[in-house]
Order: sequence, then C-alpha cells, then structure tokens
Amino acid sequence: MTKRIANATTLKDFTRRDFIASSVLTAVLFTAALLLFPTDPRTEGKRPELTVQGQQR
Repeated sequence: MTKRIANATTLKDFTRRDFIASSVLTAVLFTAALLLFPTDPRTEGKRPELTVQGQQR
C-alpha cells in the first residue's frame, strides 16, 4: 500500500507513484501551453496589413 502525502511536510511521504504522476501532469501542462501558445514567429501577424495613404492635392 502506498502512503499518501499528508501535509507535504517530508519528502519521505512522497512515493514513487506520486513522483511519476506529478511528472506526467507537468509534461501535459507544458504540452498544452505549447499547443495553445505557439512560439513560432511566423504565427504572429497573420492579419492582412492595411496601408493608409495620405490625401493628394
């Protein structure tokens, strides 16, 4: 039977299963962040550019 983290007072209560679960959840968090917020510079500025010309006299 595995011990659960009572109050996170000691690392001895942190089981191997807890370590693996927290590692997997961290990886999922970073993957979701990369998918939601891409860092590719080509993804910025996809809006059409509009140039305003001054009035000609």
